[in-house]
Amino acid sequence: MATACPASASIISSSISPSSSSTSSICHFSHLSLSVPSFNHLSSSISISPSFQALSAKSCKRASSSTIFQSFTVKAEKKKVLIVNTNSGGHAVIGFYFAKELLGSGHDVTIFTIGEEGSDKMKKPPFNRFSEIVGAGGKTVWGEPVDIGKVLDGAAFDVVLDNNGKDLEAVRPVADWAKSIGVKQFLFVSSAGIYKTTDEPPHVEGDVVKADAGHVGVEQYIAGTFANWASFRPQYMIGSGNNKDCEEWFFDRIVRGRPILIPGSGMQLTNIAHVRDLSSMLTLAVEKPEAASGNIFNCVSDRAVTLDGMAKLCAKAAGLPVEIIHYDPKAVGIDAKKAFPFRNMHFYSEPRAAKEILGWSGTTDLTVDLKERFDEFVKTGRDKKQIQFEIDDKILASLKVPVAA
Repeated sequence: MATACPASASIISSSISPSSSSTSSICHFSHLSLSVPSFNHLSSSISISPSFQALSAKSCKRASSSTIFQSFTVKAEKKKVLIVNTNSGGHAVIGFYFAKELLGSGHDVTIFTIGEEGSDKMKKPPFNRFSEIVGAGGKTVWGEPVDIGKVLDGAAFDVVLDNNGKDLEAVRPVADWAKSIGVKQFLFVSSAGIYKTTDEPPHVEGDVVKADAGHVGVEQYIAGTFANWASFRPQYMIGSGNNKDCEEWFFDRIVRGRPILIPGSGMQLTNIAHVRDLSSMLTLAVEKPEAASGNIFNCVSDRAVTLDGMAKLCAKAAGLPVEIIHYDPKAVGIDAKKAFPFRNMHFYSEPRAAKEILGWSGTTDLTVDLKERFDEFVKTGRDKKQIQFEIDDKILASLKVPVAA
């Protein structure tokens, strides 16, 4: 419903109430067959030795005069993976999920977290849950990128993922060290934020990027350094262990009966993925190294959501009504970047390369995932914490909307 307001600002308000191991046959030699587990979590680089091939050929000849039933199981190649993980921000949870998924698939995993183990940052998620990684057989170490050779002296790895650096200064020490010890595959977590604004969304791999962006310099460097490399460009993500507010920003206001203040029309499209989808994409790259090599992957969900839609989905997850108020940031004198967790524009990418090259498929379902996130939000007691909404109050005052007590 449009409401009259001062010339210096505009307001649109609306109230929303929530409504209530299979196997696949590889080859057949008459009655002789080879069967392996489903390839969902297996390496694509499975090799068969000459002696095995010769045996198979002989078996085929013998099968003409006698019936032979033999089954061979080929296991995925176990790899040693190093994850260089940031110590803050939304990307930290990617390394946490990636480590757990790799360990669950039988790989050897070490997480090298930037900073010191005893720092206050390590008291926050996902770092305070690293016992889950150790309990699953993983290893955790701490240090600075420039000291990685000293911290991991003598260690050998097949794969290194840099989930820390945003520019070449931070990543080069890791990349150069990885090259020096003969790492076979180098992966990098970049950002979909490096795409230039387009009149034809969504962003797809190959779209023009900002030449001066730090992540672009890293992608160019690793492409010229490693024979096998890949880069992953995530957007916004949700998931247990994330220490950067996404859905929590909405929940904080909804449970306290405060309006959701959205800059612009609220119809701007964005992409929000559950971090398990990012992890599964990275895992496929490790297990299909030849396919992944030399490629850029948008590490995102396969569906977009409007900003208004995110507010409504969060309210539905909480089982509470929500009031949405739109405003013009310039008119109220507010920097939208400080007032709202998402970009005030269409900003979403599609994971076309991952689907086509890696055979990846997403599982993000915001209706279900946000309900799980809200349950954890309440379980941690955040719904009862004292929170100040100073920027919100300033916006509401400018719009001449009464502030909730």
